[in-house]
Amino acid sequence: MNFNPRQMIRMTKWARNPPGEKQVRLFFLVVAICLVLFGIDRIFGWPEWLTVDGTPSGKITR
Repeated sequence: MNFNPRQMIRMTKWARNPPGEKQVRLFFLVVAICLVLFGIDRIFGWPEWLTVDGTPSGKITR
């Protein structure tokens, strides 16, 4: 893996000054919400009313 020097500087800043507890909690809360939504989608499937009809291969007709 080839690192950009800008990424190395960002990593050193994070190592010296890590994010606060609230920011870490917010991150894990967002990840947990995404995982719950993914699980619900896998168990119950995608709702029919959210499915777009009449747009073949992603083309928008005007």
